[in-house]
Amino acid sequence: MNVISNILYWISTGLLVPVIVLLIFFFLRSLILIGAFFGQYMQMKKHTAAFLDRMNKLTPDNLEQFASSLPDKTDSVVMAYAKKIIADSNNPARIELLLAEYEMDADKDVATSKVLTKMGPILGLMGTLIPMGPALVGLATGDIASMAYNMQVAFATTVVGLVVSAIGFLTQQVKERWAVKNITMLEYLAEVIKQSKGEQK
Repeated sequence: MNVISNILYWISTGLLVPVIVLLIFFFLRSLILIGAFFGQYMQMKKHTAAFLDRMNKLTPDNLEQFASSLPDKTDSVVMAYAKKIIADSNNPARIELLLAEYEMDADKDVATSKVLTKMGPILGLMGTLIPMGPALVGLATGDIASMAYNMQVAFATTVVGLVVSAIGFLTQQVKERWAVKNITMLEYLAEVIKQSKGEQK
């Protein structure tokens, strides 16, 4: 039994360095995510908001006017897909495919936030529990310095893990709200195109 316990102890203590390295990596990734998220927010505020406002006023009668108002080149993903949908207005199957592709792209955009939301607490908890063993050993042997160091590592990993998770959770909520709004508008555009084709017949 002691052999098994020692093996488990060696495995858990050996995981401490990889856990800390991963936590640092995810923390840096969360900082990059904040920068990219701010860029998306500014783009939404500058371009997409006006686009969605025009979409709200879209009818089969002004579809051509709406299509001509779209810029030839744009950094906005939803506007790019709107142009593709209008370009393939005579192909309903292609429109459905484009809508599905946008949903996959939106899910891919949220993927990093989802990973951070889940991995932050997992790695933080592992980084908390692993040093507790050596800390208790240090307490039992009277090595207060070793115990204090391991407790410091335990608390630090918890805090970093929670920060990573908080950044991932907040960006995930906002990005999912943006994705739902955009896909709703694209589906509305597809429906307007369908109505305009019905009126032409």
